[in-house]
Formats: sequence, structure tokens, C-alpha cells
Amino acid sequence: SVVIQECYVQNTAREYAKLYAAEAEPLEGFGEVPEIIQIFLIHRPANNIPYATVEEELVGEFVKYSVKDGKEVNFLRRDSEAGQKCCTFQHWVYEKTNGNLLVTDLQGVGMKLTDVGIATLAKGYKGFKGNCSFSFIEQFRALHQCNEYCEMLGLKSLRTTHQKQRKATPTKSKNLPNSSTVKKMMPKKAREPRDFISSEH
Repeated sequence: SVVIQECYVQNTAREYAKLYAAEAEPLEGFGEVPEIIQIFLIHRPANNIPYATVEEELVGEFVKYSVKDGKEVNFLRRDSEAGQKCCTFQHWVYEKTNGNLLVTDLQGVGMKLTDVGIATLAKGYKGFKGNCSFSFIEQFRALHQCNEYCEMLGLKSLRTTHQKQRKATPTKSKNLPNSSTVKKMMPKKAREPRDFISSEH
């Protein structure tokens, strides 16, 4: 079921985020690291929709920090600390998995993220298959711009000579309307079968 897959993907991404935090947090000047919140699967046998997911309710401005396919530029992603650290997280996972896996659709409130996706190459990675097209990996490689957090972690630049020649026209992507990303993500949070509960913490 889609719900079980969603749970599996988010909790897999959460494990990568924990490893990223363990490496990034001790670095001087890195600061807070984004966290992917835990998602729980509940079975409701009497309900029309027998499976639902339960997670902590995120209160505040919900922001998309990375778009699944990398085609849109989100100013909050480029200019905010959380957005930059999310892009670095994507780069870190990409490098750790030798370009076989990418955590996509990073979104949430501040440093708390939810509803993420994972793209893997067609054959999957270590027995895991993502729920997003593997073309996102190609696009990430072409569009990712390293920031200071990538440098702190010592990540290798993804720019090749072929991409450097194309750098002459970076302005095109900046003119994309930002409002489209906001409109698109609103219904996603309200959809069945996700139930929200406030966390005990």
C-alpha cells in the first residue's frame, strides 16, 4: 500500500538524516542539523482506510526546501539556513551512496522535515527502491550548487567541465514564480489517510 511505502521511505530517510547529523553536528560552526520526523503506521481494522500514518504535528510556516525534480528554484531554499543544510544533506547522501540514492522533496517547518521522498537508480540501492523517478538524481547532479555547509563536510563538487560551460545562463531559473510551490504543497498535508497527533515531547 501507498501508506506503508510512505512510512518506509520517510523512516529510511530519517536514518540517513541521523547519520548526517552525527557527522555534521560536531563540526565547528555547523550548528543545528535538519531532522526528519518519525512517522508511525497504525492499523485501523474497522475503518474504510485500514492503514494510516501518525506523526508529530508541525506548527509554523511549512516550506519546501528541495523540489523533487530540481527544476524549480525556491528562494527560501537558497537563502535560508535550513534550506542550505537540506541541499547539503542531499549532496551528502548522494556522495555516501555513490550517486545511487537521493533524498528528495525535503519540506517542513524550520529544521523539522516530513513528507520526504527518495529517488534511487532503477535497480535500487542495498535492496531499497525509492518512490521517486531516478531522473531526479541526474537533475540534482546537474543543478546542485555547493554552499558553505557542503564545504564544511568536505563534499566534492558535482560540477563537471560540461556543466561549467553552461554556467553562463544561471539567471533563467531565478525568475520562476515562488508562489507555485506554495500552492502545490498545501493539499498534500490535508490528504487522507494521514492523521495528525501532537507528539508527547
